[in-house]
Amino acid sequence: MTHQPAPGYPPQPPAAQMPNNHLVSAILVTLFCMPITGIIAIVKSSQVSGLWAQGQYAEAQASADSAKKWVKWSIIIWVGLVVLSGVLAVIAGLSAPDSSAAMLAAMM
Repeated sequence: MTHQPAPGYPPQPPAAQMPNNHLVSAILVTLFCMPITGIIAIVKSSQVSGLWAQGQYAEAQASADSAKKWVKWSIIIWVGLVVLSGVLAVIAGLSAPDSSAAMLAAMM
């Protein structure tokens, strides 16, 4: 049986500390990876402190977990786009006509 606080008193914080809000990671992925998903991560991470202060510990943990998820997805999507652009650049380079042979022929 859990102990409920007396009416008029705020709930007592759990023995654990406030969860990591992942704000720094969210800002970094917004600046360097994916702005759209990074902004979502920033919003989720900014909710953690307020929810914790209000005694909504489960909600604060859920927001922290959600921010971490959006940071991870931002990195995964960015890496995927970088790899895809690299593959497309290689394909485009291989399918281009040999410009060095054309330049030699033009010089002669």
